[in-house]
Amino acid sequence: MREIWFATLFMLAVSGTVPAYAQPAKPDAETTKSLLAINDQDRVLGKSDAPITIVEYASLTCPHCAHFEATVLPDLKKNWIDTGKVKLVMRDFPLDQLAMKAEMLARCVPADRFYPLTESLFATQQNWVVANNPDGALQKQALFAGVGKKEFDACMANKGVEDQVAQSRLTASKQLGVDSTPTFFINGQKFTGEPTIEAFTQLLNGLAAKS
Repeated sequence: MREIWFATLFMLAVSGTVPAYAQPAKPDAETTKSLLAINDQDRVLGKSDAPITIVEYASLTCPHCAHFEATVLPDLKKNWIDTGKVKLVMRDFPLDQLAMKAEMLARCVPADRFYPLTESLFATQQNWVVANNPDGALQKQALFAGVGKKEFDACMANKGVEDQVAQSRLTASKQLGVDSTPTFFINGQKFTGEPTIEAFTQLLNGLAAKS
């Protein structure tokens, strides 16, 4: 029954029709800070003690997220993440059931394979998202990443992982006001505007000067 209720609530959230009783009040600054704090489920790209934290809510089927991955993240990684100034945390915000499965897959692999796998899924997005059999195409991408059929099937049947991914979306949507992907929070503040390398560099330079 719990799984049925959760799946129903997730689908309502995706359609934007979550009932009023499931909509908490807008959090204050301290609650927002708590919601964005790095936790044991997060996968961190960069040094854990980097002074600037970027939290990205993304969907693996989102073309805008794939564009950010391909055109902005490499420069961010070279100039900010690899230099120890910034750490990035990508959190799940699946836009559809296929994204849900892809993000479950990423959560099932060891932590050190999370970002290589998500990078691969973004890079090959057009191969599996628009395939005639997207589920089969996703499983094929999993095989390329070293995830066998038995491991893949076990992951897709893991209700704990499914709930974790769905809860990430629900929390972001109903408590942080996330309504599109990618959405970024930088040191707890929601980033607005076009996520270009120029915009990120300007903002990060300002934060670095204060740290």
